[in-house]
Amino acid sequence: MNDRFLQAKDCEELTGIPAATWRYWAHIGAGPESFKLGRRRVWRHSVILAWIEQQEAETRRGEAV
Repeated sequence: MNDRFLQAKDCEELTGIPAATWRYWAHIGAGPESFKLGRRRVWRHSVILAWIEQQEAETRRGEAV
C-alpha cells in the first residue's frame, strides 16, 4: 500500500484539530486508528481521510439543493 504516515502535527495541518488533541485521542483510544512506528505515533493518511468522511456522514445537516 502506498500511503503516507502522518504525525500529530501533520494531522493538525490537515484538519485544524490541535496536535495535542490527536495525541490525547491516541492515549485514550479515541479518534481514528493510529499506531507506533518506531518511537513515533502515526496515522495513515487514508485512515484520516476515511475518518473525516465518516464524521461528515454522521453529522451532516440540511439537504442538498
